[in-house]
Amino acid sequence: MPVALILSSFVAASRIGGGAQQYVLAAHRIDPVLAPTVLFGRSPALGSAADVTEPEALRRMLADIEADATFGEVDLVITGHFSLPEQVDIAADLLDRVRASAGRAPIVLVDPIMGDAPKGLYVKPEVAEALADRLVPRADWITPNRWELERLAGGPIADARAAADACRRLGRRAVVTSVPAREDEIGLLYCDDEQAVLFAHPKLTHAPNGSGDLVTASFGAGLVEGLTPLAAAERAARVAAEMVLAAEAWNSTALPIVALADRIVSPRAAVRIEKV
Repeated sequence: MPVALILSSFVAASRIGGGAQQYVLAAHRIDPVLAPTVLFGRSPALGSAADVTEPEALRRMLADIEADATFGEVDLVITGHFSLPEQVDIAADLLDRVRASAGRAPIVLVDPIMGDAPKGLYVKPEVAEALADRLVPRADWITPNRWELERLAGGPIADARAAADACRRLGRRAVVTSVPAREDEIGLLYCDDEQAVLFAHPKLTHAPNGSGDLVTASFGAGLVEGLTPLAAAERAARVAAEMVLAAEAWNSTALPIVALADRIVSPRAAVRIEKV
């Protein structure tokens, strides 16, 4: 039975963060274990107050997970939102222990959640610095949005080619969301050591939050299932397009991850594929 360990936020009433990623992984029959770094009642974009998991509580939680021998069974680790730099330090140490404990090397996905356009940074600057210094170098893959990649790579990104160049400056394989494409399109960029491919779909004026979390979980599920990284990225792009379009059709402010779980696994949405 595949197991995924998630360190990220839990949001009770919104399909974002680690809580939403649990549903995506479960649709793929991957058993999710979530260690929440912060608790929200609803999306923080709507003004929900945060209950941050204090570092010592996070350590105890992870020690209990480790005591159940879960570390030796982990196929996938996803890191997402952190509220404190001490939490990032704990996560970095955790990655080292999981890799040492697992009978097989788990896949490590780091979503360096720092901010987004147009608001900019929405974590503490010291959290962003810790993510760049301690987690990004430990990742097998990073899954930033365009704004986060700009911050990590230290320069503006106007198009897919610039995004691919930024990934290569970082020396990280990446799946990058919210990459500019043609007019009225938005794209997901896949970039490894040999190739870069853009998967583009129509851009909606008002898309629900959480598509980046969705992409990270879908991409990770594909890797666990044995898809090639490029095929996993393509499916993740189709899943994001599918969920956003369904939310628009239903006039929903949330991604319908549970209601359309079958289409999480087998998305039907079309994407335009462009080699960069």
